[in-house]
Amino acid sequence: MSGSEVLIRLWAPLADSAFAVVDGQRLPMRPQDPGYWTIDLPAGTDYLLAIDDQEPRPDPRSAQQPFGVHGPSRAFDTSAYRWNDAQWPGIDVVGSVFYELHVGTFTPAGTLDSAIDKLDHLVRLGVQTVELMPVVPFPGDRGWGYDGVDLYAVHEAYGGPAALQRFVDAAHGRGLAVCLDVVYNHFGPAGNYAPVFAPYFTDKHDTPWGSAINLDDEHSDGVRDFICENAIRWLREFHIDALRLDAVHALVDEALQHILAELSERVDAIRPSLPRPVALIAESDLNQPSMVEPRSAGGMGMDAQWADDVHHALHAYLTDETFGYYVDFGPASVLRQALEDVFVHNGSYSTFRERNWGAPVPKNLDRRRFVVFTQNHDQVGNRGLGDRPDVKLPAGAVAGGAALLLLSPFTPLLFQGQEWGTRRPFLFFTDHEPELGAAVTEGRLAEFQSHDWEAIYGPDPAIPDPQALSTFENSKLDWWELDDPPNARMLAWYRRLIELRHEFFPTGGGQVHTDFGDDWFRMVHGPVTVIICPGPRPARVDEQRERIIAGWGEASTAEQTVRLPAHSAVVLTD
Repeated sequence: MSGSEVLIRLWAPLADSAFAVVDGQRLPMRPQDPGYWTIDLPAGTDYLLAIDDQEPRPDPRSAQQPFGVHGPSRAFDTSAYRWNDAQWPGIDVVGSVFYELHVGTFTPAGTLDSAIDKLDHLVRLGVQTVELMPVVPFPGDRGWGYDGVDLYAVHEAYGGPAALQRFVDAAHGRGLAVCLDVVYNHFGPAGNYAPVFAPYFTDKHDTPWGSAINLDDEHSDGVRDFICENAIRWLREFHIDALRLDAVHALVDEALQHILAELSERVDAIRPSLPRPVALIAESDLNQPSMVEPRSAGGMGMDAQWADDVHHALHAYLTDETFGYYVDFGPASVLRQALEDVFVHNGSYSTFRERNWGAPVPKNLDRRRFVVFTQNHDQVGNRGLGDRPDVKLPAGAVAGGAALLLLSPFTPLLFQGQEWGTRRPFLFFTDHEPELGAAVTEGRLAEFQSHDWEAIYGPDPAIPDPQALSTFENSKLDWWELDDPPNARMLAWYRRLIELRHEFFPTGGGQVHTDFGDDWFRMVHGPVTVIICPGPRPARVDEQRERIIAGWGEASTAEQTVRLPAHSAVVLTD
């Protein structure tokens, strides 16, 4: 134990008494603000909390769970770490190049400390913001992190909270910002003891995970504080630069002020006291520009949001996959709409949802406010076999998609290993206890059947069992692939595209204009033109610009004409 004292704060508005249980001894907690109880414990103390005569349980605001989600909490002093990033001014992550990684599969060791050793690779690539998939504790050792239950802690298998501080500090030392994926729309199915202490849930609404987080029912103020204080804690005490808010469309909230608007308001209030810029980024499938519009105009005040339609349009165009949620995507005309207008479903009919969906994005809304990608954990990992586009597509088609992504006006995001064209899968994996694990396995198979994956995998494919250790191991990156010439060539291509993005669009870009033919697609973004020929037939395109600054394949220009071989891409400027 370090000798420092840590304030333990419990929200239990219906309790008559509360206790911290240390070595079997019940230590009374002090009533504080209405509904809250506090006690000071020495840093390093293992403890449980109890109300009235109930059984002791882990702290819902635990900073560390060294014995797993069912074991005692540990008092952790976040102020004990000596930061080295005071001279780093930070960056505006909106418009920067993001790189999403899963700590457990990013390196062979699967820890935050081992991930530090790969940060120089990201710097050389040209990445500016590292996005971590959720790091809060979840059942078992391996998982995606979206089943977390201790939202104030860091998963012990990743190294715990001290390791996260070291990782962020090391990233800042290299000029990299860190974005943390946080989940406020549900708790995981195992190890969630928060409802023992307070009404964290309500039967007023239903969600895919059961009863909804209590955002608008009796005693909801304490839940809203739990969420907002959690976000502020990551920004202040762990120096996180941005938060990616998972699936905000599942935050069912009929209060006068939506929880997202309240969160953005409370983060705005602390921005002047923070030493560097911070951002809130929402994952939303609602296709509503109000997500990033200011609160004064009725918006949620988010700094940015993910835009799945751009991914769907580009993926379906390149792969010809038009099943499931890709059903309204595929033609070049739809890709054109996505790149120019952001949302394909902007009030139009969504066949997959069987209803009209979304709203138009104003032309003057900064396109950097939309995060786009050709791969991410969902779009790869939720495929039946976790297969990446590189498995199916010729390298030239992948290169063309990367050029449209990285030279677009949006905020681009890459997914671990994408930059060298890895064909390693990223699968859905869990480490639940046997009974829950069996239910997860059955649910995964049912989900597969509901998404028409047979259209690409054929009948009765062998879907990997999420519970199998091999499913996790097969999802780990193989860094030795960088020594293979095809992978090295793809890595050089990504580096060149990012270099061009930094050169031509150092503060972001504006509108794009697109057109297309039977065998080609063109995007004009300011001084840069991208033309891709993703299919098996060569193309000839009339083009005013003749200076090639990057190319995949032996493209040539002559007399205001660009000739592209099959499976190629070219970037031109004046």
